[in-house]
Amino acid sequence: MGDVVLTARQVYYEQLNFWLNPIGAVFTVGFSVIFLLLVGSSAGHQRSSTLGGGLLISYYVPGFIAYGVMAACFNSLTINLVVRREMGLLKRVRLSPLPAWAMMAAVSANALIISAVQVVLVLLIGRFGYGVPFPHNLLALVVVLVVGAASFTALGLGTSTLVPNQEAGAPITSVVFFVLLFLSGLWFPLAASSGLAKFSSYLPVRHMIVAVYDASITQKGVSSWPWHDLVVMAAWGVVAAAVAARRWSWAPRQARSGRGRMLSGAGAAGRRRSQ
Repeated sequence: MGDVVLTARQVYYEQLNFWLNPIGAVFTVGFSVIFLLLVGSSAGHQRSSTLGGGLLISYYVPGFIAYGVMAACFNSLTINLVVRREMGLLKRVRLSPLPAWAMMAAVSANALIISAVQVVLVLLIGRFGYGVPFPHNLLALVVVLVVGAASFTALGLGTSTLVPNQEAGAPITSVVFFVLLFLSGLWFPLAASSGLAKFSSYLPVRHMIVAVYDASITQKGVSSWPWHDLVVMAAWGVVAAAVAARRWSWAPRQARSGRGRMLSGAGAAGRRRSQ
């Protein structure tokens, strides 16, 4: 019970830290809303042959629901963890009464809460701003969002271990994330037979977008339970979790590399003296 209380308290502090930074909160939560408003006002009422003559706005609403979850659980989480590691904040957790698993659970729960806020905002804007119906299979959508959030949280943990320093965290993560979004068809629907669709079918981002769309929009002959997409996202999550478990470090990487250079230099000096 004590660990549960500590975890809940840490979730509270994570949320407090997030919302007390209004600029960061607006940019994190507001990006999906702003993008939806921009594309909705400019091209949302156009129809697309790729969607069988359906309105583009019916594609963008599920797309930006997927974007909000991925942005919170992957992009923001990765940058946040790299900054904490390099500032020594993760290392301090090891000296505190808070168990390591509780801290990671709180950080992940914080990302899930932010994702949920974005999902609700996009759904409401789509329904009352553009007349897009609420998802026709709410249970399938919830399952997709839970699996997607877990998978992209694992991807965020794994990717954070590959970023070398704090200065590179935001540029590397953001560039990779937005390139994958472009390749996966967030900004425009991809024909299933296109080369880009076939290439992006290997990426979890594409499967997240497609899964949310299938669970949200009624399509003739298409199941609202996108099992294939769920399996692919889960597989990516398992691999990313294995990478994170193998490479995870609580200490700043720059400090560790600096100590390594000092030790190698001391060893070389000692060998020269012995000669």
